[in-house]
Amino acid sequence: MAKWILVECFSGIPGKVIAFGAAPKSFVPLSNILRNPLSLADAEAALAQACLTRTLIDRVSADGRRTVRAEPLLITPERAHAVRLWIGPVKEPLPPREPVGAWYFNLTTNRSVRSVDLLDLYGVAPENREAELAIAGAFTRLVTNRDESEALAKIVNSAPGTEHQAVWTVRRDDDALRAGHFACRIIIEVDADGRREVLFRGVTQDIGEAIAVPAAPPPMILEYQLLEASTAPGEYRAIVNLRSLQLIRWIGAPMPGIAWADLPGQPPPQIHPDDLAAALEMSRELARHRAEGTLRLRRVDGGWQKVRVRAALMVLDQHTTAGLATVTAAE
Repeated sequence: MAKWILVECFSGIPGKVIAFGAAPKSFVPLSNILRNPLSLADAEAALAQACLTRTLIDRVSADGRRTVRAEPLLITPERAHAVRLWIGPVKEPLPPREPVGAWYFNLTTNRSVRSVDLLDLYGVAPENREAELAIAGAFTRLVTNRDESEALAKIVNSAPGTEHQAVWTVRRDDDALRAGHFACRIIIEVDADGRREVLFRGVTQDIGEAIAVPAAPPPMILEYQLLEASTAPGEYRAIVNLRSLQLIRWIGAPMPGIAWADLPGQPPPQIHPDDLAAALEMSRELARHRAEGTLRLRRVDGGWQKVRVRAALMVLDQHTTAGLATVTAAE
């Protein structure tokens, strides 16, 4: 077989195929790709061992005819996100690997964690390789497709078992535009201290130059062009989770000086405790009409920035809404 098979194990065990070579697959059974029963059995055994041990499996089949190689994709040594699988004749050389990296959103803590492989895929310089950041930071290099509202609705709802796949354009740190295939699933896990957390575990695969992949969106889709064109100087727009009041993503440039990325050495994102009641009231008002108010947001220098917020309801799908906030500095 001349292509690698990418099999997810987001739930801790080998699951479905999410890519065959550079071609995305919609969570299909491995048997759809491997029709030979002997090859399928060899592959399933190698997948199970690679996912369990989180180590490379490289073996020859019992009849001596096939090589089976299973490479787990990790963020930490304790957990595999996916396994890259190849099976073919013993003397056949391994095909080239498409770049792929693992990540997860902790929807409970609003943090994003990225593997070294993903940082390589994004072309991130060594000095900028913070492993964790706020979820909003994950969107700064992505050009999302028209399914973005669907993806954001899944983040807001955080329903276990929810899956999502998309081809979005990745703007690498060297400004190269690549087509990225994203596949992910929301699951419930219990951390070392017994706390229940909601995680969106996923992988991203580089499937080619963005201009060469029809499914990849252009560098800016029409809706964002219109929003940015209507933004006055000194205004900044953001999508906010109305349930948690957490920032989901900026539309356009983020507001300077505000602590939103949750990077090492910076204060965590925060609304001033004395302003939380006003922020919650604005969130409730959006069910009836637009809302406006003044809040204080934590600055990167540790102080507080007073801002004027104008908010409107943003429909993500027929059951889910978010807040579209326009933020300006206030005296």
